[in-house]
Amino acid sequence: MDIDLNDVPWGEPGGGNGFPVGVRTARQGEDPNTGGTSYYAMFLAGLHFDLHWHSHDEYVVVVAGELSVQLGEQTYLLSVGSCVVIPEKLPHSWTVPAGEKDAVILVRRAGPANSHFIE
Repeated sequence: MDIDLNDVPWGEPGGGNGFPVGVRTARQGEDPNTGGTSYYAMFLAGLHFDLHWHSHDEYVVVVAGELSVQLGEQTYLLSVGSCVVIPEKLPHSWTVPAGEKDAVILVRRAGPANSHFIE
């Protein structure tokens, strides 16, 4: 099944409390057994999502644009079709190149969503 990102029911741009301004999300579902959520996240060109970690594993697939992810001490450039598994408690951050296209990721969490920002 093809998904047209223009048809995704995006929420209003958010941000604050550690989350970058302008991020939009579209919840897709929740696992009734684990409380893990699945959702799309749209990051605007030039956006940086600060270093943080989650209490559960996070599975991510890039569905539009390009972005880099810092996983611990390593940084990787991801493009459409790239996927990454982010183990629980691993510090990570996201950056979308300025002047490029917005990036969209599809995320699935292994448990309830939470973010712990690192200062």
